[in-house]
Amino acid sequence: MPRYRLVLEYDGTAFAGWQRQDNTNTVQAAVERAIHGFCGEEANVVGAGRTDAGVHALAQVAHFDLQRAASPHTIRGALNDHLRRQAPGPRHVVVLSAEEVPPEFHARFSATGRHYVYRIANRVAPLALERDRAWHVLPPLDDQAMHAAAQRLIGKHDFTTFRSVQCQAKSPVKTLDMLAVSRHGDEVRLEAAARSFLHNQVRALAGTLAQVGEGKWSADDVTKALEARDRAACGPTAPPVGLYLAEVRYERPIAS
Repeated sequence: MPRYRLVLEYDGTAFAGWQRQDNTNTVQAAVERAIHGFCGEEANVVGAGRTDAGVHALAQVAHFDLQRAASPHTIRGALNDHLRRQAPGPRHVVVLSAEEVPPEFHARFSATGRHYVYRIANRVAPLALERDRAWHVLPPLDDQAMHAAAQRLIGKHDFTTFRSVQCQAKSPVKTLDMLAVSRHGDEVRLEAAARSFLHNQVRALAGTLAQVGEGKWSADDVTKALEARDRAACGPTAPPVGLYLAEVRYERPIAS
């Protein structure tokens, strides 16, 4: 039974997240419907990360098995064709690449790192083209102060303060490899890298650091919030619209 790896790009605005749910549209379900439309098989598509409703992906990785082999070129073309015909409309999900991989490859458990980007549109004017693709924050943000405060969070910590109360992870301890804030014109961009993240962790970090950018919090306040290990000590959770799963990393080459 051949196994295939997909790299997916999607606009999460019209979806209730990645994970399949009853009576609602999700990215996983959309890809599974496309596979069924292509070959008639009921495949289980496993993603590297379960993005929430409204969260986007530049390079989500997923895998699935088929009973009968097909060329990766055929799979990519066929899935994009079937995805194009689905609600909520064309180009909400696209397959960037497809390839056959060894049966031991697992999109989630084989991953050694995940890279997220959070985009803040920091301007007075409302958003037109970037609506639902960035968090609109009007007050000027001090990106350098945000970056300095972000460095307090790098490393292995108990991130209870920055996890959702609905988080199902067994432990709140995670190692944050990188957390950087930079400005690109009117956009303030937060980038975070770790082996894995807690539920809502990146959005909680973005909302907290925005408080620093507005001058409402200091870097010491961020440290105190981390050390409190209390969700109530966190700043506001940034909305999902600005969050992108940008990359999933794997230790060894995955081609079969």
